[in-house]
Amino acid sequence: MARIVVTGANRGIGLELVKQLTARGAHVVAVCREGSPELSAVSPAEVLSGVDVSSDDGVSALSERLDGAPIDVLIHNAGVLTPDALQALDVEAIRRQFEVNSLAPVRLTAALLDRLPQGGKVAIVSSRMGSITDNGSGGMYGYRMSKAAANAAGKSLARDLAPRGVAVVILHPGYVQTRMTGGNGDITPDIAAAGLIARIDELNLERSGRFMHANGEELPW
Repeated sequence: MARIVVTGANRGIGLELVKQLTARGAHVVAVCREGSPELSAVSPAEVLSGVDVSSDDGVSALSERLDGAPIDVLIHNAGVLTPDALQALDVEAIRRQFEVNSLAPVRLTAALLDRLPQGGKVAIVSSRMGSITDNGSGGMYGYRMSKAAANAAGKSLARDLAPRGVAVVILHPGYVQTRMTGGNGDITPDIAAAGLIARIDELNLERSGRFMHANGEELPW
């Protein structure tokens, strides 16, 4: 049975990932800051709430709460979006987005490095808004910069983990109807999650380090 760790698992895309992966028979460890009734209802997922993956203490606590069993797939889904514009920058909000969107995946991967076996996989749920080439509208400084940094981190992780036999993919889920987007979007979380899972399923060392749309399209950096 595959053991899969999903962060940001209490709602939206993360919750759907937990539902679909559990339904396939995986042992899913659902990590979140705050639990939710919807997540608690997903059986037999293992829920670890009260975890802040954006802090060193939170990552250390999570590492201790996880037993020493291998982690076949590590999915960095936790994220935060705070809209901004050049005329009204909130530097603290930008800094918070870097902590959650950019640094947390690196911190957690480093903390769990010895539990990723050969053939293991790491997925970073990023965003097309982290693409410099694809930026045609400007604005959203904190989110764009933090996701671009997450993409850069994912590429470096792919290089560094390759000798261990661990593959990495950076994923854009699409424009999804979640609380983060205010309920706006082109697709529902269940469709987004299914696409993300398909991309993780096909991930191997030859495909490692790519920036992919959940629909299978390779995205520009």
